[in-house]
Amino acid sequence: MSSPSTPPPVRTTPSPPSDLGAKLVTLAGVGLVGYGLMFLYRNFNGFIELGLTPDLIGGTPEQIQGFSPHLYHYISHLQVAVAAFIIALGVAVIALAWQGIRSGQRWALWTAFLAPVIGVGLALPLHYVYGFATMGHLGLIYADAGLLLVGTIVAWKAMPRV
Repeated sequence: MSSPSTPPPVRTTPSPPSDLGAKLVTLAGVGLVGYGLMFLYRNFNGFIELGLTPDLIGGTPEQIQGFSPHLYHYISHLQVAVAAFIIALGVAVIALAWQGIRSGQRWALWTAFLAPVIGVGLALPLHYVYGFATMGHLGLIYADAGLLLVGTIVAWKAMPRV
């Protein structure tokens, strides 16, 4: 007969701030996945991106398709590709936060932060140039970027200095 084993002790100390930061960054990654899924859904249900109107883009989905089915399909394929990359970026941020930041890896912290910042930094300017910078269109990304920034700061402050 074998002797009964005792279960491992339950952790009773509060989570370290780096764990809180990692959880906030993870939540920002989940936000990216959710935004990408919403982007994908809008492509097939309404076509026009969240927060934009037919007046802003110059026509309804039906008008665009009537004018040029090839243009409509081209726009649709770009929207699906953008959605896929947003979702993939969110998955990468989640993995970096959960496995890398929680274990104190600085490279994971900066990669999880900089990858989305580069993407938003490159995509954002033309929204203003072309008049697409509505809060309905960009508000969720701004909120997610704020969450990512707060999580990064909390995790960075909690990491040991070397």
